[in-house]
Amino acid sequence: MSDRSREISVSCAVLASVAFSLNDASVKWLSGDYPLHQLILMRSMVALSITLAIVVPLEGGWSRLRTRRPMMHVLRGFCVVLANLAFFCGIAVIPLAEATAVFFVAPLLVTGFSALFLKEPVGVRRWSALAVGFVGVLVIVQPGAVEFRWAMLLPIAAAIGYATLHTLTRNMGLTERASTMALYIQLTFIVVCTVMGLVFGNGRFAGTGNPAIDFLLREWTWPPTEDLAVIFGLGVCSAAGGYLISQAYRLGEAGLVAPFEYGTLVLAIVWGYVIWNELPGMSSGLGILLILGSGIYVAVRETKFGALPGAKRISGRR
Repeated sequence: MSDRSREISVSCAVLASVAFSLNDASVKWLSGDYPLHQLILMRSMVALSITLAIVVPLEGGWSRLRTRRPMMHVLRGFCVVLANLAFFCGIAVIPLAEATAVFFVAPLLVTGFSALFLKEPVGVRRWSALAVGFVGVLVIVQPGAVEFRWAMLLPIAAAIGYATLHTLTRNMGLTERASTMALYIQLTFIVVCTVMGLVFGNGRFAGTGNPAIDFLLREWTWPPTEDLAVIFGLGVCSAAGGYLISQAYRLGEAGLVAPFEYGTLVLAIVWGYVIWNELPGMSSGLGILLILGSGIYVAVRETKFGALPGAKRISGRR
């Protein structure tokens, strides 16, 4: 790999991290006023338009969208939708940095699932790194606390969902184009969120008093111009981030790209403090460092021993 390819790969990873962190922060910002399925539907319509108008031509035109694995794309799309719903409902209640950190245990789960279910060899060092990462999750979640935050289970559920998804479809990134995968994901978002809007859109199930549940069931509201601009930005961030991170992994080794992808976690801390005055406490900070360190170690270690490139990609959740 040339120095130029390394530079482009790192740049794409950094820009993707910025895009995804802005996406998460924007959803949290809007979570008190709109239903989640409305935000995702509108975001996906923008992202799909960008994919068809810009990304598809960049990757060779409409003919490149053909796939021999449509059912795997549908499975992947539904898993991404469910994990999105879990993660975003979580950040409506808990600090952005903590939710993001807990979700970033997903690549470690992929490693564990690959060993358990696909019988791939995982050495003592990587198992140890997995254990460290899971300790980090426990430190953040604090399951034995007097006032346990049940919403912390939502990003954990999202992480498990994505780990299961990537274990089932981990070879797809080697045979399918980024535009094809993005197309199916955005179409799945649109179909599922349209159905949810028809069922929940009148707000008849809202008013539970739980911010996470109400975020999912709230009545549809047409946004004013300034919020429309934010929602349009969501679509731009989703489309751009997905394309950029795919390019980063295509041009660079996973061990080179993954540490920069964790920039999303660093930016989550920044946005949380600047916008909501959220700053991780001592225990949460320690947990974040444990997850961050173990995740980067596993990514670098697996690149060294020939793991599938991009198989542990974190940002596939968008």
